[in-house]
Amino acid sequence: MKAFIYLENDVFLSAKAFGCGGTFFGELVFNTSMSGYQEIVSDPSYAGQFIVFSMPEIGIVGTNDDDNESKEIFASGILVREFSSTFSNYRAKESLEAYLKKHKKIGICELDTRFLVKLIRDSGNLRAIISTEISSKEELREKLLASKRIDEVNFVKEVSTKNRYGHEQGVWNGKTYDKPQKAKKKIAVIDYGVKRNILNELVGANLAVEVFPYDVKADELISLFKKGEIHGVFLSNGPGEPKILKNEIAEIRKLAEAKIPMLGICLGHQLLSNAFGYETYKMKFGQHGANHPVINLETKKVEITAQNHNYNVPEELCEVAVITHRNLFGDNVEGVRYKDYPVISVQHHPESSSGPHESKYIFEEFAKLI
Repeated sequence: MKAFIYLENDVFLSAKAFGCGGTFFGELVFNTSMSGYQEIVSDPSYAGQFIVFSMPEIGIVGTNDDDNESKEIFASGILVREFSSTFSNYRAKESLEAYLKKHKKIGICELDTRFLVKLIRDSGNLRAIISTEISSKEELREKLLASKRIDEVNFVKEVSTKNRYGHEQGVWNGKTYDKPQKAKKKIAVIDYGVKRNILNELVGANLAVEVFPYDVKADELISLFKKGEIHGVFLSNGPGEPKILKNEIAEIRKLAEAKIPMLGICLGHQLLSNAFGYETYKMKFGQHGANHPVINLETKKVEITAQNHNYNVPEELCEVAVITHRNLFGDNVEGVRYKDYPVISVQHHPESSSGPHESKYIFEEFAKLI
C-alpha cells in the first residue's frame, strides 16, 4: 500500500505501508533501541504515538506470544527504514506485519527515518496524520488540525484494566518463566498502563501482586492496608500528560499521607511528583530507548537503562525528596526517595523489557521498603 504522511510543521511525505491500512493520528517519537521491537510496540505507554525506530532493520525476528507487554497495541503505528517481511527465530509465531494486522495498526517503511529522527530532535515531538486512504496534503492538514492533541486525551482510561485481577507469573529466564517463591507480602498495583514484565519482576521480588484499575479509590486501598491485606502500593507506567490526571493525583496524595510504602515507575514517578505539589513538565522530544546512562548518586555506579517518557519531574522536587538518580544524557532527575514518606520512584524502566538488566535492584529495594 502507498501511504501519505503529514506533520504539523507542514512536512508532507509518501512511503509504503504494511500491516493495517486506514487513517491514523498520533505524535511522532523516536526510539533508539537496537532490539526488542515487539516489547516496544506493545508497551501501553506509547498510546497515541507513532514510534520512529532509529534501528534501520525491523521485523527480522518476527513476533511471538511471550514478548507482549500488553494484550493490545495502543501505539498509533510504527515507522521504519526497512521492514523485513521474512523472519527467522525459533520463538517466532508470526511476522510483524501479521501482528500489526491482528491489532489493526499501521506500519510505514521505505522511509528516511534518519531525517525524521533529526527533525524530531530539532523541532520536538510533532503531531502527525498517516493515511492509506487520503493523498491530499490539504485534506490531511485539515484533519490533523481538527484532531485532539495528545496532552488533551486521557489515554490511561483506555489502557488500564477494567477489572481487578491477580498476577502470578514470574520472570522469564530465557527458556521459561521462573516459578515464584511463596510471597511474603502483598502489593496493590494501580494500572495506569502497566507492562507485563513489571508485574513479572514484582513477583520475582517475592511479592504477591494484585492489579487494580486506574480509578481505584485511595480509601479502598488504605482499608486493605490497615487490615493487613496489602502491604504496599505500586504506581505503574502509562501514557499521556500526567497533569490532566487530577483525580488520580488526589488519590495518590491520600495514599502518601496514609504512609503506605509505594514505588512509582515512569508515569507513576511523575504522578507522585504532582501529588506532592511539584508539577511535571514536557521535554522537547522525550527519552525513548534502551541505552540511556543513569548515575545512581548513592552508589556512584552508572547504569544503562531503558527509557520511555515525554514528561519529567522538576528539580524543585529536592525540597521534599532526596534525588537518587540522574540521567547522564540530559542531567534530568531520574529517581527520588521522599524524605518523610516510605516512597521511592524512578523515571526509567528497571524491568528492562526491552533493555539492560542493571536497574532491576529497584524491585528488591521496594520489597525491603515494605
